[in-house]
Amino acid sequence: MGFLTLGIYLSLLEFNRMGLGDDSLVEQHVAAVCGGLVAPVMYWGNTTLLLPLLTVAMFILFLLFLFRLPPVTEVHNRLSWIALGLIYVPFFLAHMLLLRCLPEGRQWIFMTLIIIMCCDSFAYFIGRKFGKNKLYPAVSPNKTIEGAVGGLVGAVIAALIVKFTFLPTIGLVSAILIGLALGVMGQLGDLFESLLKRACQVKDSGTIIPGHGGMLDRLDSLLFAFPIVYYIARYSYGG
Repeated sequence: MGFLTLGIYLSLLEFNRMGLGDDSLVEQHVAAVCGGLVAPVMYWGNTTLLLPLLTVAMFILFLLFLFRLPPVTEVHNRLSWIALGLIYVPFFLAHMLLLRCLPEGRQWIFMTLIIIMCCDSFAYFIGRKFGKNKLYPAVSPNKTIEGAVGGLVGAVIAALIVKFTFLPTIGLVSAILIGLALGVMGQLGDLFESLLKRACQVKDSGTIIPGHGGMLDRLDSLLFAFPIVYYIARYSYGG
């Protein structure tokens, strides 16, 4: 829980700095603290506290923008960016805690991590070796269709390995479908963060991991993957 809280806090700082730079620094830090509180609130409380937390966070931000008035023509852009971050990072990633509370939740979490890592690795190496056709150059110029297909293959292989090692409750066909679903969602999560970075004209979300970008760069695929896994485990496997 502590690692998740720190990860959300740092990711939100990166997200806000990416879009706002040195503007509205107080508001950026307040939003990061409020977002980080999502994890302990869910761990020690319950999901019914999330709505009050979000409400209080937005009230605080509204009042900060009202009385720490930036240029009026910038209020909607800055406030909208910060509000987007509060949904995008903590509420998506908090599904990992929900998943942990389910039967075999730890196994489902490890499954997600393994599938996403394999998907990213296969996509990278196959894309570098065989990639010729651009996947979505307007958003991510270096990604290729061949790499994306390789990522799906890697995700399915990883899901099958998980099924035959530590999560036998999922069937063979289900493992293949889960691998495909996470392969797609993981790559969409990566593309979405690439979209945000291109909009902000930055290469990486941060520099916390030398040579590998920021915390958000490491979590982008998982942000889209964990909600999908949670709802699969919750409603398809009697969680």
